[in-house]
Amino acid sequence: MSSRPGAEEDENTVLAALAERGLLLVQDKALPSVATILAGAPVRGSWWGHPQSNRIFRTLRRLSEHRDVLFCKLVSGKVTLVHRRLWPAFLAAATTREPWQTRGLAPEARKILSEVDRSGLLEAAGPPVKELERRLLVLANEEHSESGAHRMVVQSWSRWADSVGAPDPLTPARGKEILEKAAAALGAGPTALPWHSGRT
Repeated sequence: MSSRPGAEEDENTVLAALAERGLLLVQDKALPSVATILAGAPVRGSWWGHPQSNRIFRTLRRLSEHRDVLFCKLVSGKVTLVHRRLWPAFLAAATTREPWQTRGLAPEARKILSEVDRSGLLEAAGPPVKELERRLLVLANEEHSESGAHRMVVQSWSRWADSVGAPDPLTPARGKEILEKAAAALGAGPTALPWHSGRT
């Protein structure tokens, strides 16, 4: 009988690490990540080419549907898992519309943001959406249609928060302080977070 961990065991292992830390990257050579946990060592290059790629993909897919997990681009602009206990802090930072989010925003990105603010949800993709994601202005998720095609769906944080029953946000200062401590505990420096990165 095979001793290889099953899908549920892998999911529970990663969830336990996420619950303890609050934040976890999908992949990183130095910081704790889903790929490292499942592969047993840091993965260099794309995890898609790793022998454990199927296992990593399966676990990420299960986690993307978990009620306590948010996927967003938070730490170093990389896809980061955020545990539910940090959602009030995250929403406090993401919904401030401070200069680090809005200064120098490309016109096309501003247009998409305006449409998302108005409708709550729309289908869009490309560099403008990536810019909005990096600045934590929207949540963008790839979805699969019934035909098997992929589409990028962009939604406002208020719509997402309502859909998942997220707790009310904290004050922006307190929220950023909590996220900074969680990122530091992960091993990430201050510039790993978008309001300190200088990139936006």
